[in-house]
Amino acid sequence: MKVPFLDLGPQHRSLRTEALAALAATYDATRFCLGKDVEDFEKNFATTLGYPRALGMNSGTAPLHVACMLAGFGPGDEVITAPFTFISSAWGINYVGAKPVFADIEEGTFNLDPAKLAAAVTPRTKGIIVVHLFGQPARMDEIMAVAKKHNLFVIEDCAQAVGAKYRGTPVGLLGDAGTFSFYPTKNLGGCGEGGAFVSRREELHTRARHIRVHGSDRRYYHDIVGGNFRMDGFQGALLNVKLPHLAAWTARRQAIAGRYLTGIKLAGVRLPEQPVYGQSVFHQFTIRHPRRDALREHLTKHEIGTDLIYPVPLHLQKCYASLGQGPGTFPVAEKSAATCVSLPIFPELADAQVEHVIASINSFA
Repeated sequence: MKVPFLDLGPQHRSLRTEALAALAATYDATRFCLGKDVEDFEKNFATTLGYPRALGMNSGTAPLHVACMLAGFGPGDEVITAPFTFISSAWGINYVGAKPVFADIEEGTFNLDPAKLAAAVTPRTKGIIVVHLFGQPARMDEIMAVAKKHNLFVIEDCAQAVGAKYRGTPVGLLGDAGTFSFYPTKNLGGCGEGGAFVSRREELHTRARHIRVHGSDRRYYHDIVGGNFRMDGFQGALLNVKLPHLAAWTARRQAIAGRYLTGIKLAGVRLPEQPVYGQSVFHQFTIRHPRRDALREHLTKHEIGTDLIYPVPLHLQKCYASLGQGPGTFPVAEKSAATCVSLPIFPELADAQVEHVIASINSFA
Protein backbone atom coordinates (compact mmCIF):
# COMPACT_ATOMS: atom_id res chain seq x y z
CA MET A 1 0.00 0.00 0.00
CA LYS A 2 1.37 3.40 -0.98
CA VAL A 3 1.14 6.27 1.49
CA PRO A 4 2.47 9.59 0.16
CA PHE A 5 3.89 12.04 2.68
CA LEU A 6 1.57 14.69 1.24
CA ASP A 7 -0.84 14.72 -1.70
CA LEU A 8 -2.65 17.97 -2.42
CA GLY A 9 -4.51 16.47 -5.37
CA PRO A 10 -7.55 14.92 -3.64
CA GLN A 11 -8.41 18.08 -1.73
CA HIS A 12 -8.14 20.30 -4.79
CA ARG A 13 -10.05 17.87 -6.98
CA SER A 14 -12.92 17.82 -4.48
CA LEU A 15 -13.14 21.62 -4.59
CA ARG A 16 -12.35 22.06 -8.27
CA THR A 17 -15.77 23.16 -9.52
CA GLU A 18 -16.34 25.65 -6.71
CA ALA A 19 -12.75 26.93 -6.81
CA LEU A 20 -12.72 27.49 -10.57
CA ALA A 21 -16.06 29.30 -10.39
CA ALA A 22 -14.69 31.61 -7.69
CA LEU A 23 -11.52 32.27 -9.68
CA ALA A 24 -13.53 32.94 -12.82
CA ALA A 25 -15.66 35.48 -10.95
CA THR A 26 -12.54 37.23 -9.73
CA TYR A 27 -11.08 37.18 -13.22
CA ASP A 28 -14.21 38.54 -14.85
CA ALA A 29 -14.45 41.33 -12.28
CA THR A 30 -10.69 42.09 -12.64
CA ARG A 31 -10.26 42.01 -8.85
CA PHE A 32 -6.57 41.15 -9.08
CA CYS A 33 -4.91 43.02 -6.19
CA LEU A 34 -6.69 43.21 -2.82
CA GLY A 35 -10.35 44.04 -3.55
CA LYS A 36 -13.58 42.35 -2.54
CA ASP A 37 -12.29 38.76 -2.53
CA VAL A 38 -9.49 39.63 -0.11
CA GLU A 39 -11.79 41.78 2.02
CA ASP A 40 -14.29 38.92 2.21
CA PHE A 41 -11.57 36.49 3.19
CA GLU A 42 -10.26 38.82 5.90
CA LYS A 43 -13.74 39.10 7.41
CA ASN A 44 -14.42 35.36 7.11
CA PHE A 45 -11.02 34.40 8.54
CA ALA A 46 -11.49 36.70 11.54
CA THR A 47 -15.07 35.58 12.18
CA THR A 48 -14.37 31.86 11.74
CA LEU A 49 -11.27 31.74 13.93
CA GLY A 50 -12.08 34.35 16.56
CA TYR A 51 -9.97 37.37 15.65
CA PRO A 52 -11.18 40.97 15.93
CA ARG A 53 -9.76 41.70 12.46
CA ALA A 54 -7.26 40.32 9.93
CA LEU A 55 -5.15 41.55 7.03
CA GLY A 56 -4.39 39.37 4.01
CA MET A 57 -0.82 39.54 2.76
CA ASN A 58 1.20 38.14 -0.14
CA SER A 59 3.16 35.47 1.78
CA GLY A 60 3.71 34.05 5.23
CA THR A 61 7.03 35.87 5.44
CA ALA A 62 5.45 39.27 4.75
CA PRO A 63 3.49 39.61 8.03
CA LEU A 64 6.60 38.60 9.99
CA HIS A 65 8.48 41.41 8.27
CA VAL A 66 5.63 43.85 8.88
CA ALA A 67 5.37 42.84 12.55
CA CYS A 68 9.09 43.51 13.03
CA MET A 69 8.61 46.94 11.45
CA LEU A 70 5.68 47.67 13.76
CA ALA A 71 7.73 46.62 16.78
CA GLY A 72 10.39 49.16 15.89
CA PHE A 73 13.19 46.62 15.87
CA GLY A 74 16.35 47.97 14.27
CA PRO A 75 20.16 48.00 14.27
CA GLY A 76 21.60 47.21 17.68
CA ASP A 77 18.47 45.41 18.84
CA GLU A 78 18.25 41.70 19.63
CA VAL A 79 15.15 39.59 19.03
CA ILE A 80 14.92 36.08 20.45
CA THR A 81 13.43 33.14 18.58
CA ALA A 82 13.83 29.37 18.36
CA PRO A 83 16.52 27.70 16.22
CA PHE A 84 14.30 24.76 15.25
CA THR A 85 11.87 26.25 12.72
CA PHE A 86 11.67 27.37 9.11
CA ILE A 87 14.11 30.12 8.22
CA SER A 88 11.46 32.79 7.64
CA SER A 89 10.71 32.85 11.37
CA ALA A 90 13.98 34.78 11.70
CA TRP A 91 14.03 36.67 8.37
CA GLY A 92 11.90 39.59 9.58
CA ILE A 93 14.49 40.30 12.27
CA ASN A 94 17.22 40.57 9.66
CA TYR A 95 15.07 42.59 7.26
CA VAL A 96 14.82 45.47 9.77
CA GLY A 97 18.52 45.34 10.69
CA ALA A 98 18.17 43.70 14.09
CA LYS A 99 20.05 40.63 15.31
CA PRO A 100 18.37 37.23 15.72
CA VAL A 101 19.25 35.56 19.01
CA PHE A 102 18.34 31.91 19.44
CA ALA A 103 17.16 30.13 22.56
CA ASP A 104 16.80 26.35 22.76
CA ILE A 105 13.55 24.41 22.53
CA GLU A 106 11.70 21.99 24.79
CA GLU A 107 12.25 18.25 24.39
CA GLY A 108 8.56 17.39 24.23
CA THR A 109 6.90 20.06 22.08
CA PHE A 110 9.70 21.38 19.81
CA ASN A 111 8.71 24.88 20.98
CA LEU A 112 10.69 27.66 22.64
CA ASP A 113 11.77 26.75 26.18
CA PRO A 114 10.68 29.60 28.50
CA ALA A 115 13.63 29.03 30.83
CA LYS A 116 16.13 29.21 27.96
CA LEU A 117 14.30 32.26 26.64
CA ALA A 118 14.66 34.04 29.99
CA ALA A 119 18.37 33.24 30.10
CA ALA A 120 18.89 34.72 26.61
CA VAL A 121 17.53 38.18 27.49
CA THR A 122 20.10 40.99 27.56
CA PRO A 123 19.79 44.79 27.83
CA ARG A 124 19.67 44.85 24.01
CA THR A 125 16.70 42.47 23.74
CA LYS A 126 13.65 44.19 22.28
CA GLY A 127 11.37 41.32 21.34
CA ILE A 128 10.48 37.66 20.95
CA ILE A 129 9.21 35.70 17.96
CA VAL A 130 7.37 32.67 19.30
CA VAL A 131 6.82 29.82 16.83
CA HIS A 132 3.86 27.49 17.42
CA LEU A 133 5.69 24.70 15.64
CA PHE A 134 3.91 21.82 13.91
CA GLY A 135 0.57 23.24 15.11
CA GLN A 136 1.29 22.91 18.85
CA PRO A 137 0.90 26.16 20.85
CA ALA A 138 3.96 27.22 22.81
CA ARG A 139 3.93 27.92 26.57
CA MET A 140 2.54 31.42 26.26
CA ASP A 141 1.92 32.11 29.96
CA GLU A 142 5.58 31.65 30.82
CA ILE A 143 6.75 33.38 27.64
CA MET A 144 4.51 36.40 28.22
CA ALA A 145 5.74 36.63 31.81
CA VAL A 146 9.29 37.00 30.48
CA ALA A 147 8.09 39.57 27.95
CA LYS A 148 6.24 41.60 30.58
CA LYS A 149 9.22 41.59 32.93
CA HIS A 150 11.51 43.02 30.26
CA ASN A 151 8.95 45.06 28.26
CA LEU A 152 9.42 42.98 25.09
CA PHE A 153 7.29 43.03 21.94
CA VAL A 154 5.94 39.54 21.21
CA ILE A 155 5.23 38.23 17.70
CA GLU A 156 3.52 34.86 17.35
CA ASP A 157 4.47 32.91 14.24
CA CYS A 158 1.27 30.93 13.66
CA ALA A 159 2.19 29.74 10.15
CA GLN A 160 1.64 26.09 11.14
CA ALA A 161 -1.04 26.66 13.76
CA VAL A 162 -4.13 28.07 12.04
CA GLY A 163 -7.10 27.18 14.23
CA ALA A 164 -5.02 26.35 17.31
CA LYS A 165 -5.87 27.80 20.72
CA TYR A 166 -3.92 28.35 23.92
CA ARG A 167 -6.15 27.91 26.98
CA GLY A 168 -9.13 28.83 24.81
CA THR A 169 -7.57 31.90 23.15
CA PRO A 170 -6.72 31.72 19.43
CA VAL A 171 -2.98 31.78 18.85
CA GLY A 172 -1.90 35.16 17.54
CA LEU A 173 -3.88 37.11 20.16
CA LEU A 174 -1.69 36.35 23.17
CA GLY A 175 1.25 38.47 22.06
CA ASP A 176 1.27 41.84 20.31
CA ALA A 177 0.93 40.47 16.77
CA GLY A 178 0.23 37.15 15.06
CA THR A 179 1.25 35.99 11.61
CA PHE A 180 -0.04 33.22 9.33
CA SER A 181 1.02 31.47 6.14
CA PHE A 182 -1.27 30.09 3.43
CA TYR A 183 1.49 28.38 1.49
CA PRO A 184 -0.08 25.45 -0.42
CA THR A 185 1.13 22.80 2.04
CA LYS A 186 -0.30 24.53 5.12
CA ASN A 187 -3.47 23.35 6.90
CA LEU A 188 -5.26 26.20 5.12
CA GLY A 189 -3.29 26.46 1.89
CA GLY A 190 -3.82 28.58 -1.17
CA CYS A 191 -2.83 28.02 -4.79
CA GLY A 192 0.38 29.99 -4.37
CA GLU A 193 1.74 32.32 -1.72
CA GLY A 194 -0.37 34.06 0.92
CA GLY A 195 -0.37 35.14 4.54
CA ALA A 196 -2.23 37.12 7.18
CA PHE A 197 -1.58 39.51 10.04
CA VAL A 198 -3.69 39.73 13.21
CA SER A 199 -3.45 41.75 16.41
CA ARG A 200 -5.59 42.44 19.45
CA ARG A 201 -4.23 46.02 19.28
CA GLU A 202 -6.24 48.12 16.83
CA GLU A 203 -3.49 50.69 16.34
CA LEU A 204 -1.08 47.97 15.18
CA HIS A 205 -3.66 46.68 12.73
CA THR A 206 -4.12 50.18 11.31
CA ARG A 207 -0.39 50.72 10.91
CA ALA A 208 0.02 47.28 9.35
CA ARG A 209 -2.70 48.10 6.83
CA HIS A 210 -0.80 51.22 5.83
CA ILE A 211 2.55 49.43 5.61
CA ARG A 212 0.96 46.73 3.42
CA VAL A 213 0.25 49.27 0.66
CA HIS A 214 3.41 51.38 0.40
CA GLY A 215 2.77 53.23 3.65
CA SER A 216 -0.41 54.70 2.25
CA ASP A 217 -4.02 55.00 3.33
CA ARG A 218 -4.90 57.25 0.38
CA ARG A 219 -3.64 56.66 -3.13
CA TYR A 220 -0.45 58.64 -3.84
CA TYR A 221 -0.19 59.91 -0.24
CA HIS A 222 2.47 58.10 1.79
CA ASP A 223 2.63 58.88 5.49
CA ILE A 224 5.20 56.25 6.45
CA VAL A 225 7.76 54.04 4.72
CA GLY A 226 5.93 50.88 3.76
CA GLY A 227 6.18 48.01 1.33
CA ASN A 228 4.15 45.97 -1.12
CA PHE A 229 2.64 43.15 0.91
CA ARG A 230 -0.79 42.95 -0.74
CA MET A 231 -2.65 39.66 -1.15
CA ASP A 232 -3.88 39.06 -4.69
CA GLY A 233 -7.54 38.55 -5.45
CA PHE A 234 -7.18 35.00 -6.75
CA GLN A 235 -5.70 33.82 -3.43
CA GLY A 236 -8.47 35.55 -1.49
CA ALA A 237 -11.11 33.91 -3.68
CA LEU A 238 -9.56 30.44 -3.34
CA LEU A 239 -9.08 30.75 0.42
CA ASN A 240 -12.73 31.77 0.78
CA VAL A 241 -13.67 28.46 -0.84
CA LYS A 242 -11.39 26.44 1.44
CA LEU A 243 -11.97 28.20 4.77
CA PRO A 244 -15.37 26.58 5.53
CA HIS A 245 -13.69 23.15 5.36
CA LEU A 246 -10.87 23.98 7.79
CA ALA A 247 -12.63 22.71 10.92
CA ALA A 248 -13.35 19.32 9.35
CA TRP A 249 -9.82 19.06 7.97
CA THR A 250 -8.40 19.92 11.40
CA ALA A 251 -10.59 17.31 13.09
CA ARG A 252 -9.35 14.69 10.63
CA ARG A 253 -5.73 15.63 11.29
CA GLN A 254 -6.35 15.31 15.02
CA ALA A 255 -8.03 11.93 14.55
CA ILE A 256 -5.04 10.64 12.55
CA ALA A 257 -2.67 11.97 15.19
CA GLY A 258 -4.70 10.30 17.91
CA ARG A 259 -4.37 6.98 16.13
CA TYR A 260 -0.61 7.47 15.76
CA LEU A 261 -0.28 8.38 19.44
CA THR A 262 -2.06 5.24 20.61
CA GLY A 263 -0.89 2.86 17.91
CA ILE A 264 2.86 3.48 17.56
CA LYS A 265 4.62 1.18 20.00
CA LEU A 266 8.14 0.94 18.58
CA ALA A 267 10.77 0.97 21.32
CA GLY A 268 12.89 4.09 21.26
CA VAL A 269 10.33 6.29 19.51
CA ARG A 270 9.56 9.61 21.15
CA LEU A 271 6.09 10.83 20.24
CA PRO A 272 5.13 14.52 20.29
CA GLU A 273 3.79 15.62 23.65
CA GLN A 274 0.32 17.11 23.94
CA PRO A 275 0.25 19.51 26.92
CA VAL A 276 -3.13 20.32 28.41
CA TYR A 277 -2.81 24.06 27.78
CA GLY A 278 -3.30 23.78 24.01
CA GLN A 279 -4.45 21.18 21.54
CA SER A 280 -2.32 20.83 18.42
CA VAL A 281 -3.83 21.22 14.95
CA PHE A 282 -1.10 18.84 13.70
CA HIS A 283 0.39 20.56 10.71
CA GLN A 284 3.00 17.86 11.12
CA PHE A 285 3.23 14.67 13.17
CA THR A 286 6.91 14.46 13.97
CA ILE A 287 8.49 11.61 15.92
CA ARG A 288 12.05 11.03 17.05
CA HIS A 289 14.14 7.88 16.96
CA PRO A 290 17.87 7.35 17.52
CA ARG A 291 18.06 5.37 14.25
CA ARG A 292 15.99 7.87 12.32
CA ASP A 293 17.65 7.34 8.94
CA ALA A 294 17.30 3.57 9.13
CA LEU A 295 13.66 3.91 10.19
CA ARG A 296 13.02 6.24 7.30
CA GLU A 297 14.61 3.78 4.86
CA HIS A 298 12.44 1.03 6.33
CA LEU A 299 9.31 3.13 5.74
CA THR A 300 10.40 3.90 2.19
CA LYS A 301 10.59 0.15 1.51
CA HIS A 302 7.00 -0.07 2.73
CA GLU A 303 6.06 2.69 0.24
CA ILE A 304 5.48 5.28 2.97
CA GLY A 305 6.57 8.85 2.34
CA THR A 306 8.29 10.82 5.11
CA ASP A 307 10.14 14.11 5.40
CA LEU A 308 12.85 15.68 7.55
CA ILE A 309 11.44 18.90 9.02
CA TYR A 310 13.92 20.46 9.86
CA PRO A 311 17.31 18.78 9.22
CA VAL A 312 19.52 21.81 9.99
CA PRO A 313 18.78 24.20 12.90
CA LEU A 314 18.97 27.89 12.09
CA HIS A 315 22.15 28.57 14.04
CA LEU A 316 23.97 25.99 11.88
CA GLN A 317 22.76 27.45 8.57
CA LYS A 318 25.45 29.12 6.44
CA CYS A 319 23.51 32.39 6.42
CA TYR A 320 23.97 32.63 10.21
CA ALA A 321 27.58 31.48 10.39
CA SER A 322 28.60 35.02 11.38
CA LEU A 323 26.79 34.55 14.70
CA GLY A 324 29.50 32.05 15.66
CA GLN A 325 27.17 29.47 17.18
CA GLY A 326 28.55 26.09 16.22
CA PRO A 327 27.47 22.53 17.01
CA GLY A 328 26.60 22.01 20.65
CA THR A 329 25.24 25.51 21.20
CA PHE A 330 21.58 24.42 21.31
CA PRO A 331 21.65 20.69 22.09
CA VAL A 332 17.90 20.03 22.16
CA ALA A 333 17.35 21.65 18.78
CA GLU A 334 20.33 19.80 17.33
CA LYS A 335 19.18 16.46 18.74
CA SER A 336 15.71 17.05 17.33
CA ALA A 337 17.12 17.85 13.90
CA ALA A 338 19.25 14.70 13.94
CA THR A 339 16.54 12.30 15.12
CA CYS A 340 13.18 13.61 13.90
CA VAL A 341 11.09 12.33 11.02
CA SER A 342 7.64 13.56 10.02
CA LEU A 343 4.89 11.12 9.07
CA PRO A 344 1.98 11.51 6.62
CA ILE A 345 -0.87 13.50 8.22
CA PHE A 346 -3.03 15.21 5.61
CA PRO A 347 -6.84 15.02 5.95
CA GLU A 348 -7.44 12.85 2.90
CA LEU A 349 -5.44 9.89 4.25
CA ALA A 350 -7.56 6.75 4.47
CA ASP A 351 -7.80 4.81 7.72
CA ALA A 352 -6.13 1.85 6.03
CA GLN A 353 -3.18 4.03 5.07
CA VAL A 354 -2.84 5.27 8.65
CA GLU A 355 -2.87 1.70 9.94
CA HIS A 356 -0.23 0.75 7.37
CA VAL A 357 2.03 3.53 8.66
CA ILE A 358 1.58 2.34 12.23
CA ALA A 359 2.16 -1.32 11.43
CA SER A 360 5.23 -0.51 9.38
CA ILE A 361 6.78 1.58 12.14
CA ASN A 362 6.08 -1.11 14.73
CA SER A 363 7.72 -3.74 12.51
CA PHE A 364 11.03 -1.86 12.37
CA ALA A 365 13.88 -3.77 13.92
